[in-house]
Amino acid sequence: MNKQEKVHFVIETLNDLYPEIPIPLDHKDPYTLLIAVLLSAQSTDVRVNKITPLLFEVADNPYDMVKLTIEEIRDIIRPVGLSPMKSKGIHGLSQILIDKYNGKVPQDIALLEELPAVGHKTASVVVSQAFGIPAFPVDTHIHRLMYRWGFTNGKNVVQTEKDAKRLFPKDLWNSLHLQIIWYGRHYSPARGWKLENDIITKTIGRKSVINEYYKAKNKKK
Repeated sequence: MNKQEKVHFVIETLNDLYPEIPIPLDHKDPYTLLIAVLLSAQSTDVRVNKITPLLFEVADNPYDMVKLTIEEIRDIIRPVGLSPMKSKGIHGLSQILIDKYNGKVPQDIALLEELPAVGHKTASVVVSQAFGIPAFPVDTHIHRLMYRWGFTNGKNVVQTEKDAKRLFPKDLWNSLHLQIIWYGRHYSPARGWKLENDIITKTIGRKSVINEYYKAKNKKK
């Protein structure tokens, strides 16, 4: 298969497996999504989804959030990890949204990246999932799979995002990045990976990755 055929195979396989794509983080509007994505850094979606209802019960908009102290926010979000930095970020960005944007979340990646504790990936998730603007947020799953599939050199997420945007049609970015995340979790994880179950990597994967897999497997025997 040439590169374009491989890309087509990935799209077809993911559409078959995930015709309906669940959104990993529970939210009801752009603001609650922004907070949930910020909280998910170096945490799991499952853990975040347990904590956000507690936080949003008290404050689900920037006006209520700034009424809380940073310490009060931190006490609620502590289980997700990095709570000192995240609580400061949530309080700070909520104040900026009130001061600069009438309490609304801007629909622009560059403006979102100016907010405290909001990086490029968080901003990309928000514009794609909250506003339907094409973006390709690269998390650890996408970074790993793009390398395993031979679509990027794996040097860094910036390069991976560039390669993903170059290879995949723009109108599919928003659905594809979620499909790849779910596929990575279900079929191609970092740990406990079984190539036999991973139809995409098994079919089009980078030869060196497949060889490494079998080498490691044979050592265990």
